[in-house]
Amino acid sequence: MEIEKILNQMTVEEKAALVSGTDFMFTNPIPRLGIPGLSMSDGPHGLRKQKNGGDNGMSGSESATSFPTAAALASGWNRENARRMGEAIAEECRFYGVHTLLGPGVNIKRNPLCGRNFEYFSEDPLLAGEIGAAEVEGLQSKGVGACIKHFALNNSENYRFMGNSAASENTVRRLYLKPFEHIVRHAHPAAVMCAYNRVNGVFCSENRWLLTDILRDEWGFDGVVMTDWGAVHDRVAAIKAGLDLEMPGDTAICRRRILDAVQNGTLSGEELGKACRNILRWIEKYVRPADPAPVDWEGHDALAAEIAADCAVLLKNNGVLPLSGKEKLFIAGELFENMRYQGAGSSMISPSRVTTPADAFAAHGVKRFALDESDTVLIFAGLTDEYESEGGDRENMRLPDSQLKLIGELAASGKKTVVVLFGGSPVELPFADRVDAILNMYLPGQNGGTAVYELLFGLKNPSGRLAETWPLEYRDVPSHETFGKGVNEVYSEGAEVGYRYFGRRGIPVRFPFGFGLSYTTFEHSDWVKNGNTYTQTVKNTGSRAGGEVVQLCLDGELRGFEKLYLAPGEEKTAVITVEDEPERAYSDELTVPEEPPKLPITLESRFTDLRQRFIGRIIFRAALSVPKKQERKAKKLPPGAERDNAVKSALFMKRVLESSSLRSMTMCAGRTLPYNVAEGIAELSNGHIFKGIRRMLKKIKVPPLPKEKRE
Repeated sequence: MEIEKILNQMTVEEKAALVSGTDFMFTNPIPRLGIPGLSMSDGPHGLRKQKNGGDNGMSGSESATSFPTAAALASGWNRENARRMGEAIAEECRFYGVHTLLGPGVNIKRNPLCGRNFEYFSEDPLLAGEIGAAEVEGLQSKGVGACIKHFALNNSENYRFMGNSAASENTVRRLYLKPFEHIVRHAHPAAVMCAYNRVNGVFCSENRWLLTDILRDEWGFDGVVMTDWGAVHDRVAAIKAGLDLEMPGDTAICRRRILDAVQNGTLSGEELGKACRNILRWIEKYVRPADPAPVDWEGHDALAAEIAADCAVLLKNNGVLPLSGKEKLFIAGELFENMRYQGAGSSMISPSRVTTPADAFAAHGVKRFALDESDTVLIFAGLTDEYESEGGDRENMRLPDSQLKLIGELAASGKKTVVVLFGGSPVELPFADRVDAILNMYLPGQNGGTAVYELLFGLKNPSGRLAETWPLEYRDVPSHETFGKGVNEVYSEGAEVGYRYFGRRGIPVRFPFGFGLSYTTFEHSDWVKNGNTYTQTVKNTGSRAGGEVVQLCLDGELRGFEKLYLAPGEEKTAVITVEDEPERAYSDELTVPEEPPKLPITLESRFTDLRQRFIGRIIFRAALSVPKKQERKAKKLPPGAERDNAVKSALFMKRVLESSSLRSMTMCAGRTLPYNVAEGIAELSNGHIFKGIRRMLKKIKVPPLPKEKRE
C-alpha cells in the first residue's frame, strides 16, 4: 500500500470516514482506493467475535476459547502463560478474520470494588506491565494486533462515562501510567484505547497531554489511538489532541463536525492526514484474509486448564489438601455445578465448551456423601454476576449472605472444611479461621473445573501468588469512603495503593500481595547483587514438584520477578536485572473540583439523573424496560451456557444504561440514537417539550459513506 500516494488521492469526505468506525467493530473501507475495512473484536481473555456484525454483547458471538481472566492470569506470575494465551487467541482471531483484539486491559487495581477488576492484572505496575506485554507479544507474533486499554485512570465503573479522575502528576506517572509505558516501550502494541473518563478535567479522548505529549512524544508510540466505544466528546478537539479513530462510529455528528472544521479552517489537513496515516499503516500491517487452517480447539481447551491450574492461589491449608481420594466428600455450593468462569460485560465469550468442577468430578468417578456420612466438606463459593460486572462497581466486599451462612453452618459441623473461591476480586473472609483450606481460583476460564480437580487431588501443585492485596475488611482500603460515590474520583491517597499503603502503614491484611502456599516447601538463598543484576537460588526441599515465584523488592516496591519450577530436591537460580529509572520530580499538587450540578439535564448527565424530572422518569423507565424484558426472556431458556450468557448480557445492558451519559449513548449507538435525538431527550427531560421536538426533527446531514457510494 502506497500510503502517501493514497492520502493525496483521498477526499476530505473519505478521510472523515476513515477516522470513524462502522458496523460497530470495523474501520470504514474505501472501495474507490482499494482500502479494506479492518475487523476488531473484544478480548482480552478470549475472542468475542459477534455474529452478523452484532453489538456490544447483546447478541450471540462465535464459539471461542474462554481463557482465565486477567485477575487469574496475573496470579500465575508467569509471562509464558500470557504469551501462549495470546498466541492461541490470535489463532482463533485469524480463523474468524479478526485483525485486532481489544485487549489486554492493564489499568491498576486501585480499589477492590471496581466492577471491572476481573479484567485487570494487578495493583502493581511492574507486574501488570510484564504480563500485559507478554500477552501483546503473543498476539502480535501471530499477526494479530493488540489494543491495550483503557488509557488512563479508568479505575471505577459507576461514573466511568462522565467521571473525572483527579490525581497529581506524581500519582499519575508513578503508578497509573507505568504499565502502559512498559508495554508501549517493550511490546509495541498496534493500538491504544483511550478511556471514557476525564483526567484532571479533560476527557481522555481529547487529552493532548496523555495522547501526544506522553504517549507519542515521550514513549515513542507510533500506532493507532482509538476511543473506547462511545468515548468521543468533541471530535475535532480529539483529532487535534492525537486521537485517530472514533469507535464504534457511524455518528453523523462527528463526520459533520470534521467536514465543517476542515472547511472553516479550524482543523488543518495536516492534522486530519496524520490520523489517517496512522490508520492506513495499521490496516496495511494487520488486514489479511481469514486463516483457513482449523483451530486446535481441544489444545486450547487444555491450555486454558493448564493456565488456570498454574495461576490458582492456595490461601490456606491446614494439611487437608491435597485430597487422597479416600475421603468421604460432602459437596456444597452453587458454583460446583454452575462455576463462574468469566466476568460479565463486553469481554463475555461464548465458550467452545465448559467443564465445571461437577463435570470433572463426575468424569473421574468422585463419589459424594451425605453430610452425616462424610468426613470432609468441600464448599464452592464466590461472586456471581449479580455482584460483579463491568458497568458498575460492587456495593461491598462481602460474599453473598446466603453463602456466608452456608459456610458458617458447615464449618461448625466439626468436619474438615475446604472452601474453593471463584470471583474477579478480593472478598472479606470472616470464616478464614474456621475452615481448614481456601483455594482461590479467581475466574479460571472454561476449563476451570479440570484445574480445580487436579489441584484438589494433587495432580497439580498450586503455584499462584496474589497479584493484589486482600484486606481484612473494606474499611481498611484507603479510598473506601469516597470510591465510586460521585462524578469526581479524587485520588487523594496518591500512589499508595495496595501493598504500598498497607505495608508502609503497618496495617494488617488477610493475605498480602505476592502471597500463596504450596504442597511443597522451598528454601531461598540470600540475594547476590552485581550492578543492576540480582540473583537468588531456590531449592525445593519438599516431596512434590512445584513452582515458586522469586520476588525482588527494593525500597518497598516490586522491581522484578521470576517463576521457577522445581522437582523435589532440585534447585535453580533466578536472575533479575532491574531497569534504571530516571529520577524525575513531578508535582504532588492535587486540585479537587466541585461536583457538577445534577440539573438541568445535559448530554453529560448520568442517565439515572433523568429520574429527577417527570418526563425524564418516563424515558428512563422505557429504556430500562428493554434489558428487563431480555432478562425475563433469558431466564426462560433451558439451563446451560446460552442461558447464562443471555442473563449476563441483560444485566450488563442494564448496568451500562444506568451509568451512561446521553452523550456516550449517542456516540455508541450510531444511527439508532442520533445526536439530535439525544439533544431532544435532554430538552424533553427538562420539560422543554417543543424545543425537544424541534431538536429531534432537525436531522444532521452528511454525505454517504464511501462504501455506500456507487461508482
